[in-house]
Amino acid sequence: MSAATTKNRWLIAASAMLIHLSIGSVYAYSVYQRPLQASQGWSIGDVTLGFTVAIFTLGMSTALLGRYVERYGPRASGMAAAVAFAGGTILAGVAVRQGSYLGFVLTYGVVAGVGLGLGYISPISTLVKWFPDRRGLATGLAVMGFGAGALVTGPLANYLIGATSIPTTLFLLGAGYFVAMAGGASYLEKPPEGWVPAGIDPDAVVETDSHGVIVAADLEQRTASEAIRTPQFYLVWLIVFINVSAGIMLLSVASNMTQTITGASAAVAATVVGLIGLFNGIGRIAWSSLSDYLGRTTTYAAFFVIQILAFLALPNLTAVPPFAAVLFLIVTCYGGGFACLPAYLADLFGTEELGAIHGYTLTAWSMAGVAGPTLVARIVELTGSYDLAFYVVAGTLGVGLACVGLLRWRMGVVREAQIVGTPHGLRR
Repeated sequence: MSAATTKNRWLIAASAMLIHLSIGSVYAYSVYQRPLQASQGWSIGDVTLGFTVAIFTLGMSTALLGRYVERYGPRASGMAAAVAFAGGTILAGVAVRQGSYLGFVLTYGVVAGVGLGLGYISPISTLVKWFPDRRGLATGLAVMGFGAGALVTGPLANYLIGATSIPTTLFLLGAGYFVAMAGGASYLEKPPEGWVPAGIDPDAVVETDSHGVIVAADLEQRTASEAIRTPQFYLVWLIVFINVSAGIMLLSVASNMTQTITGASAAVAATVVGLIGLFNGIGRIAWSSLSDYLGRTTTYAAFFVIQILAFLALPNLTAVPPFAAVLFLIVTCYGGGFACLPAYLADLFGTEELGAIHGYTLTAWSMAGVAGPTLVARIVELTGSYDLAFYVVAGTLGVGLACVGLLRWRMGVVREAQIVGTPHGLRR
């Protein structure tokens, strides 16, 4: 019999989305670039470093603090994320008012970056436990909030900067982030032991519910320490690294690349960039929901096949509409990869220490955030064209597809070992 609870799992999902909408504001960082250059005299490289440090800190802090999330639970972790992200944003405003560049990088990049990492992973493992029948949909809803955060913050921050100042804007936004994140965190809670949604047999191993959704047993139940000693973990890490590298490469040069290849004006390219953010969010919810039906391995295989064909096609597309359409398709795979990841990790390693395992895996994001933009920048500097970069990425995506195939094979080995009762080093 399922344990009773007073919590509504859809409100849990809404609370997680509120946290992710707040921290997703980091994708609106570009609105600060020109105002900071004009008011502080910092170069574009100086200003960009704040964003780079924040994303790098996000990935590293998820690995370092994943066990904290598991130990103290989603509510305490979410509150800590609210304090760090909102506090870092407010302190960044103080640094700007004082004209301290180092202070700005440390507060926005490091302090708020830690809040980004904690806020990203703190709701995810909880959501997976509340939605065993809709893992992809649930995590997709939250992570879609991260992708869509810039759509809310961008226009608001731009208005506030014009109406007040950069420091005041950061003060106001920081206060708003704290209210939203603390409100979301206050409702987060793990489901009771033994809880399952109504209509789902808790003893089922593999079953299809009345809506046609597959409820499958996890491949294994592992702790984070055990998970990172398996081939499955490193295959997933490589899959994430390659998928993110391809997508973030495009995001880093989208405007200039669109203008160079298609001859589009800066205004048209800016519109394309804005729509990329929209399709990033759409991809997160669409692909993660679809993965509940296709299976996560098949979904990741689709990401790589689609992107290989897309990157091979890009050099031959010189008109804006088809070029932009292919960019949007690639970005849906980029966003979808993030959204499907927590559910995939739960499928592979169970939910016992999912937050910590998710944190370790997201170090691939930090590495990809350096590798993707660096690769395209060096190739364009050497050749004066984006074409070679497209072909190199297509080849790398082929390696990613091979990793998906190896992971599917490895999952079969694990299942066979469980059936015949041979340990293969597996914890049953």
